[in-house]
Amino acid sequence: MSGFVGDLSPKQETALNEFRDAVKDDLKPKQGDQFLLRWLRARNFDVKKAEKMLRSAIEWRKANGADTILDNYEGIEVIEKYRTGGVLGHDKTGCPIYIDPYGLVDMKGLLSSVKKQDLMRKFIHVMETIAKTCEEESAKLETPIEQMVYIYDLQAYSLRLLSRESVDMYLAIVDAAESKYPEVLKRVFVINSPKFFPLIWSVVRPFLHENTAKKVLVLSGNYKEELLKEIDADQLPACYGGTLTDPDGNPRCVTHINQGGQVPKEYYNQSVPHGKMTTVSIGRGSSLQLEFEVHRPNSVLRYEFQTEDHDIGFGVFRKVTKERLRAEDMTTVLPTERSNCYLVPEDGVIECEEPGIYVVRFDNTYSWARSKKLHYLIEVLEVPSSKTGSQSPEEDFAQAQDN
Repeated sequence: MSGFVGDLSPKQETALNEFRDAVKDDLKPKQGDQFLLRWLRARNFDVKKAEKMLRSAIEWRKANGADTILDNYEGIEVIEKYRTGGVLGHDKTGCPIYIDPYGLVDMKGLLSSVKKQDLMRKFIHVMETIAKTCEEESAKLETPIEQMVYIYDLQAYSLRLLSRESVDMYLAIVDAAESKYPEVLKRVFVINSPKFFPLIWSVVRPFLHENTAKKVLVLSGNYKEELLKEIDADQLPACYGGTLTDPDGNPRCVTHINQGGQVPKEYYNQSVPHGKMTTVSIGRGSSLQLEFEVHRPNSVLRYEFQTEDHDIGFGVFRKVTKERLRAEDMTTVLPTERSNCYLVPEDGVIECEEPGIYVVRFDNTYSWARSKKLHYLIEVLEVPSSKTGSQSPEEDFAQAQDN
C-alpha cells in the first residue's frame, strides 16, 4: 500500500487513527488525514516517531513565523535578485514544479550579504507558497495535490560552491525540508550534473530519508526526453525540452525562474557573522605547513584564509611519506603565489585526484621585516568508500532510478 489517502493497509489505517488521536489538540481544521499521512510516511508509520517529528515542526513553525509568512514577508533585494529558482508549471498529475538552476548561484556572495536566517526565511516563504499552490490546484482539479516536482539544474556548477559556509547553508535547508516539510517532494530530477557529483551526493545523502533518496533521479544527456514523460511540453521551459518561453522569447523563462549570478560586492555586509577560523602568527622569514591525509581519489580540499595586514604566499603540494619535506621535494598541486588576502579573503577548492598527504603551505620566507597574523579554515571532503557497508553514490543513483 502506498500510504496515501484511499490506499492504506489495515496496519497503516490503525496507525493513522492512533496518530490522529495523539495530536488532535494541535491540529488545525484543514489538517486532515492527507496532512497526517505525510508525517506517518516520513517515519514509516511509527506513530511515536511521527508525533515527535510533527510536534518539533510545530514549534519550529511558531519560532519562524511560518504560518503568517505569506502575509508579512518582506523580501531582501539581494536575495530576490540572486537566489536561484522559481515555481513554473505543473506535472501531468497537477503537482507544481520548482526549477532551480543552482549551478548559477553565488552562495558565498549571498552569505557575505545577508544572514543565514534571511536565506532560511526565503526558503520558508517558497515552501509556503508551494503549499498554497497545491491547495489551489487541489480545489481546481477536485483531487488532492500535496507534492511538488523539483528540477535541479547543475549546469555551470563549480567546486568553488563547496565552500564550508555554502555547504552548511545548503544542508540546513535540506534538513529543514526533510524534517519540517516531509513527503512534499514527489520527484527530484537532477540534470547537467558535473563529474564530481558523487562527492556532492555523499555530503547530502546522510540528511535524506530513504524515501526521499529513492525519489532522486539523476538524468544523463537525454534528460529532456525523460522530463517530458512526466511533464507536458506546455508546462516546461523551452531550454529543458518544453515550449514555454518569456514574452520576449527567452527559453529560460527568467520572469519566473531566478537565474542567480555573481553577487555584486556592494551588497556585502561586513557585520554578517562568519564561521570560526584558526588564528596563527607566522614569523618573519618563516613558513607554516599543514598536512591533510586524503585516502580516496577525487576528494576535495577546500580552504579559506586571510591575513590582518600584508600579503602571504600560498601553495599546495602532495607527498606520499609523513617525513617533513621542502616544497621543492614534493609534487606541486598549486604553485605558491603571494596573495593579497588582507584586502580580499582568499578561498577555493583543490580536487585531489590521487590519495596522499596534501601539504598546505603558507609562505612568509620572503619577508624579513614583518610577521603575519593569519586566519584560516581548511577541510577535506572525501567520497565515502563503497566497502563500508553503505552504498556508493553510483549505486544509490541506480537504485533511485530503478524506483
